[in-house]
Amino acid sequence: MAKKVHARGKHIEFTGRMVMVGFGSIGHGTLPLILKHIGIKPSQITIIAKDARGGLPEIKRYGVEFIQKSLTQANHRRLLAGKLGKGDFLVNLSVEVASTALVEYCQEVGAFYLDTCIEPWPGGYTDPHLSVSLRSNYALRENMLKLRSKHQGGPTAVIAHGANPGLVSHFVKQAMLNIAKDTGVKAAVPATREGWGQLARRLGIKVIHVAERDTQVSPKPKEVGEFVNTWSIDGFVSEGSQPAEMGWGTHEKGLPPDGAQHKFGCGAAIYLNQPGLFTRVRTWTPIEGPFHGFIITHNEAISLADYFTLSEGRRVVYRPTVHYAYHPCDQAIMSMHEVSGKNLHQQKRQRLMVDEITSGRDELGVLLMGHKKGAYWYGSQLDINEARKLAPYNNATSLQVCAPVLSGIVWALENPDRGIVEADEMDFARNLEICMPYLGPVVGKYSDWTPLFDRGGLFPEDLDKKDPWQFKNFRVT
Repeated sequence: MAKKVHARGKHIEFTGRMVMVGFGSIGHGTLPLILKHIGIKPSQITIIAKDARGGLPEIKRYGVEFIQKSLTQANHRRLLAGKLGKGDFLVNLSVEVASTALVEYCQEVGAFYLDTCIEPWPGGYTDPHLSVSLRSNYALRENMLKLRSKHQGGPTAVIAHGANPGLVSHFVKQAMLNIAKDTGVKAAVPATREGWGQLARRLGIKVIHVAERDTQVSPKPKEVGEFVNTWSIDGFVSEGSQPAEMGWGTHEKGLPPDGAQHKFGCGAAIYLNQPGLFTRVRTWTPIEGPFHGFIITHNEAISLADYFTLSEGRRVVYRPTVHYAYHPCDQAIMSMHEVSGKNLHQQKRQRLMVDEITSGRDELGVLLMGHKKGAYWYGSQLDINEARKLAPYNNATSLQVCAPVLSGIVWALENPDRGIVEADEMDFARNLEICMPYLGPVVGKYSDWTPLFDRGGLFPEDLDKKDPWQFKNFRVT
């Protein structure tokens, strides 16, 4: 089991075994952080992955066990048997390995669990026999939450805790406290879910964007038939092929023309009948200013909207609209354009940009809008040079994921019997404390920008200037 320790650089002591499933860019970057900040020996760690994705020298250098196998629906229990037991930890950083299956296994054997998103088995994102609703992150989340009552009080399983989803939920809470202080709203730090919802309502938060602009560049241009990105290409294309999704606020006056509601579950989100790779929105970050971001579906768009929902009886009286607004690096934009033109058929060649990056940053934060001061962005402005100084095998984007993977592991070990937990339900201050040293400048900036800024100048539009926060006012497809 685990206990807190006070050794310099160590957050916690861990005497169990740890299995890491998947070893892509996030696995590469997370392994050194685990060995640095958790009291664990390399001999306690086993990596199971389809391939090492160029990380075999790192695996040999650290002396961890590597099993080159793909976990499948047919073999995952057999491959994990004997490697996980009570007090051990499974860190799932894979794609196309069902999160629910791994959570179930860990609960049965008494092991802790963490992943960065809720994954299905292969085809779960793109099976044309499934309805659009069932191919959504909303559906994946609902299936995961069905396991909660069965495993209440079981070993902690941290669900969807990377940069986003994950870190951004902690950013939202800190941003709300900052806004409250700056607008004269007297409020103690809420201790309950309802308390956070009440604070959001008092502040007048109508819309939350996870607003991200990646400007990292490589001197090597993207080639035809190649997908280039700063993080998991398979994960990005899979997410982008799902429907665009968003938490749906109570201030919205109607559904978008191609929007639809789910017929099951919590009811906190809607989806569009088009993939996220085809769907853009207007958003804002402090350094970039206004830009178009893509609504790539993410768990936090649903979980945050659900978490802040307030109800009176069966009637929902408050909920913000929440969605991702992402502008990846420019070479990824060209790659996305090529994929879109080929009807979401991914290129055969991939190139992950890490060592070849020459400049740029990942500006990742949350944009809270509708309050007295207009819009407030709070987040990380990590550039490539600082990322390289802070941790090996990382670029700015991956380090923003690896740090909350580390904090999620630590939090789970410090809170060992919480069962299935989402980021919104975790201690935001503790997680930020662990992540902050790896995020570069973390800043908060107010702006008078709205989605109607500079709109309607050259072409007439039907805009509701009394309420600039409606989703219909700024969607671009």
